[in-house]
Amino acid sequence: MTESNEEALYCIGCGAQIQTTQPNEAGYTPQAALEKAKETGELYCQRCFRLRHYNEISDVRLTDDDFLALLTQIGEADALIVNVVDIFDFSGSLIPGLHRFVGDNPVLLVGNKVDVLPGSVKRTKVKNWLREQAHAVGLRPIDVLLTSAKSGYELDDLLAAIEKYRNGRDVYVVGVTNVGKSTLINQIIRQTTGTQDLITTSRFPGTTLDKIEIPLDDGHNLIDTPGIIHREQMAYYLGAKDLKLVTPQKSIKPKTYQLNGGQTVFLAGLARFDYEEGPKRSFTFYLDNNLLVHRTKLQNATDFYTRQVGKLLQPPRAKEVAAFPELERIQFTPKEKSDLVFAGLGWVTVPAGAVIAGWAPKGVAVSLRKALI
Repeated sequence: MTESNEEALYCIGCGAQIQTTQPNEAGYTPQAALEKAKETGELYCQRCFRLRHYNEISDVRLTDDDFLALLTQIGEADALIVNVVDIFDFSGSLIPGLHRFVGDNPVLLVGNKVDVLPGSVKRTKVKNWLREQAHAVGLRPIDVLLTSAKSGYELDDLLAAIEKYRNGRDVYVVGVTNVGKSTLINQIIRQTTGTQDLITTSRFPGTTLDKIEIPLDDGHNLIDTPGIIHREQMAYYLGAKDLKLVTPQKSIKPKTYQLNGGQTVFLAGLARFDYEEGPKRSFTFYLDNNLLVHRTKLQNATDFYTRQVGKLLQPPRAKEVAAFPELERIQFTPKEKSDLVFAGLGWVTVPAGAVIAGWAPKGVAVSLRKALI
């Protein structure tokens, strides 16, 4: 925050109190920029400055209470809710209790990062799976779309759907941190404005604390909301360097291993796959291409993990091991060809009848679904 002996300063764009110590929190501006702004009289936080001059929106984290207050406002509004989720981490990218806050407002569910799925994955299957998962937690999306915030994949279809379903209303874009929501909004800004002047001269950003209002042609707004921190995301436990090893940036190249019963495959030090019983079978892993995969014997796996986590098995890095949650085990025996999904990492396609177990940090979901391929 600002120094205690100084008068509190506020961003003239979003109203957040200016602070110079926490880059990921609301109101952050570098000290050098703050000194310059005091001279000009135009004081913007870094987020609003980048938006105003470069059309770039960055994510800002709120406390749980702040975000709940924001969700309550959304439920009281008459608007279309665009909920952005991560295809690789659906459970970790759900906003807890969102279905209770949206009221009668329609929800458009958008699965991000579709561009890194292998070409053999049918998009219709992914959409159907996302819809099923949403229904399971009480969310009833009016439609489900797939996109890529990074590449702009099918952005035109998304924009058309937003225009169709908003029916002349405001649009709230919501999502947890690390799902690519801000990158997606940046794509929308670039595609819909085509010029920086419109952004710079309009009533933009909005004056409501911690929201950014992007003006639409009919006087309504597309409203970016800050991301909530979800503590059941794998990303929550990783630093910026390791996030690059976990979050796929390019199309995934599947890796198939022939495993005998009694073998374990470690996904770096982040998760573990056990083939407990059965004859020699093929298992296909869909993970970031750079993530370390290591095979060993099941009977030695626990001891091996204790000795090598943070060393051979990293991430997590050695200095982060103490804060990394203990892995918890869940056993499955699929009756049909299935995917064992490690939320935030990827999945393993397993044959019917194989006795398997998935291990992940406490709170991070491991689940079974019908195979996408």
